[in-house]
Amino acid sequence: MFDTLSFALVFIPCLVIAIVFHEVAHGYAAKVLGDPTASERGRLTLNPIRHVDPVGTLLVPGGLLLLGAPAFGWAKPVPVNKWRLSNPRFGMMAVAAAGPASNFVLAFVGAVAFGMIGTLGAGWAESEAGFPMLVGADGTALPVATGLYLFILINVFLGLFNLLPIPPFDGSHIVGGLLPKPLRNQWEKLQRFGMVLILGVIAFSWIFGTGWLEVTVLPLLAKVMSFYEGIANAIALA
Repeated sequence: MFDTLSFALVFIPCLVIAIVFHEVAHGYAAKVLGDPTASERGRLTLNPIRHVDPVGTLLVPGGLLLLGAPAFGWAKPVPVNKWRLSNPRFGMMAVAAAGPASNFVLAFVGAVAFGMIGTLGAGWAESEAGFPMLVGADGTALPVATGLYLFILINVFLGLFNLLPIPPFDGSHIVGGLLPKPLRNQWEKLQRFGMVLILGVIAFSWIFGTGWLEVTVLPLLAKVMSFYEGIANAIALA
């Protein structure tokens, strides 16, 4: 039986790993490019407690769930001092890109593992608790396979979502580095209001049912997931 507790025990570790590696990747990229701030503050660790933001990791997603809204949250950002980078402009672009890149690498690892456990012939079903799960030909739940698929899905979604060119997402830092200096300065000023902006977009979407994720992220998510599913299938058939 794949109940609520079982789903949580599968989903939460996948999400924590994806988020922690994402944040640590930012810090390591910054250190390689000349800024050791994250290392000096003890943030280059895989200990998830070090990356918990009381507001973004606990209060905001918990409150949204209680209100029946889509859950949304964030980890404590890894500190980066762009003026300590050897090349602040391009360094910030590289640091920003490192987070999503780590998620795509994790998704690849998940796809390889998914293919190696041999899930050919498995299909999706809905548990009694209403959660999707992979089942074998005889209807037996496959929690490991389900967890690996969710691991791939979470990492791909997190990587794509953070590449959106909306402050304060990673994509906005990449766009900022590409802009000419006058526009870049104005763009950087938007970063301080970024979280308010994105929460406003989410609230507007929830209240009025605009479905902005369906337009921006989900179409690309389906295509990228097909790519990783192809890797898994190739390994399973090898």
